[in-house]
Amino acid sequence: MPGPTGRVLTLLELLQSGGTRTVAELADRLGVEGRTVRRYVSQLIDLDVPVESVRGRYGGYRLSPGYRLPPLMLSDDEALAVLLGLAAGRRAGLTTTERTASETASAKIRRVLPKHIARRLDTLLSALALTDEPREPDRPDAEVLLTVADGVRHRRPVSVHYIDRDGRHSERTLHAYGIVAHAGRWYVTGRDDGTSEDRTFRLDRIATARALPGSFEAPAEIDTVQRLVSGFATAEYQHEVSLRIHGTPEQIRVHLPASVASLADHEPAAGGGPAAEHWIRVGLRVQRLDWLPRVLASLDRPFVIERPDELRTLVDALSQRLAAYARQA
Repeated sequence: MPGPTGRVLTLLELLQSGGTRTVAELADRLGVEGRTVRRYVSQLIDLDVPVESVRGRYGGYRLSPGYRLPPLMLSDDEALAVLLGLAAGRRAGLTTTERTASETASAKIRRVLPKHIARRLDTLLSALALTDEPREPDRPDAEVLLTVADGVRHRRPVSVHYIDRDGRHSERTLHAYGIVAHAGRWYVTGRDDGTSEDRTFRLDRIATARALPGSFEAPAEIDTVQRLVSGFATAEYQHEVSLRIHGTPEQIRVHLPASVASLADHEPAAGGGPAAEHWIRVGLRVQRLDWLPRVLASLDRPFVIERPDELRTLVDALSQRLAAYARQA
């Protein structure tokens, strides 16, 4: 026996088949009483489905002429999975500027969700925490996102109106290779036709996008994620940091991932194979240095600061503070 969610969606499917359905007919098909049918109709109306009431001897319910909605037949578990995905996407910042779209979609499904399932969902969301949750996620425009995605899928050039971080406007033709969601932001990587260079653009800074005629060839076996994180690691920032750390790449990557630092062997591993500890040169380009001393301390590995001198001063200050804390009774 289907639950209330299934019966409401079955009612919608029956109405979409066309014509006017009497209350008695709908009650018989759904296995419920007439007053329950009327309650289900009210729920559909609350979900913005245009159900019309037809009076008279052959009256009943029908959908407004011209209205068509594909039936959404979800089990309780499927509805819960959809709602959880919408909620997690909002919390992680992976939504578009049409934030109300995900909120209203959630509300529509929740209204036909059994109360015990809704309570379990609320319990889960109240206990859910996401790592690296952005405070103010930068959401792209939904139409821009879909247009660029179509360009990626069909290898079509896309004309974009881009606004950089300094507020400068430009028109660009982009051969988009792929879209990457990273740390609460959406990015597109591809070739800028005007400069013939591979570039990465933030999607929330693209004001408009439109498909252009023609097609392009993308590089074979392109890794858009690796291009993005490598670009972050080599971008121009205020401070250029060079370190030597004694350890394995795996030990270093735990605290300095590829999106933050680049690694290169300073000396070959002596015996012991690729997992042996040895000196590795680490390069970073960062806007601020104040967080680095704590990261170096958490590595718990021998390290040498090659540059800048300012970082040595910050590390020395941290070591003095820790020593003073340790001396306190």
